[in-house]
Amino acid sequence: MIVLASQSASRRALLSAAQVPFEALSPGVDEDAAKEALRADGLDARALADALAELKARKVSRRVPGALVLGCDQTLSLDGGEEQGMMIDKAVDRADAERILRLLSGRVHHLHSAAVIVLNGEPIWRHIERVRMTVRPLSDAFIAAYLDGDWDECRWCVGCYRIEGPGAQLFAKVEGSQFAIQGLPLLPLLDFLRVRGVLAA
Repeated sequence: MIVLASQSASRRALLSAAQVPFEALSPGVDEDAAKEALRADGLDARALADALAELKARKVSRRVPGALVLGCDQTLSLDGGEEQGMMIDKAVDRADAERILRLLSGRVHHLHSAAVIVLNGEPIWRHIERVRMTVRPLSDAFIAAYLDGDWDECRWCVGCYRIEGPGAQLFAKVEGSQFAIQGLPLLPLLDFLRVRGVLAA
């Protein structure tokens, strides 16, 4: 059994489908404040995802001594041009989602999916996967129709898309793990859990 320091429906679904025994607890982290502080320290997108995943796992680990606590986070950074490395957060509202999708349209971005396992307050395992995502050119009409159909779900996702849903239509090419796109570097995690005896080898 592990403890997932998240209420993410996507991550819970991935663990359930892979038959990983777990319970989910909210880490109670102010993510916006934490991101702001970590960015002020100069962390790039990859390091930020790792730091936030560790922060969440540490927070929950204090409440469940002796448990393996899994913290996760995901960041998105633009590739190329004047905005190289610019990080994109979750949309604050529908208008912001339209802005984000227009920004991603016809461009490449990278998703950094981080996972950290903490035991008794100390990290004992971590992994970060990067996925290269190429968004096809998106018309304003497509963006409006897409958000009309999936806003209640995609509003919670960095980049405003769920690759396992209508968000697949945004892309011309994806290079990397679909599990990582959904928010969890699942295969490396499963390897670790087999080594620890949580899953059968």
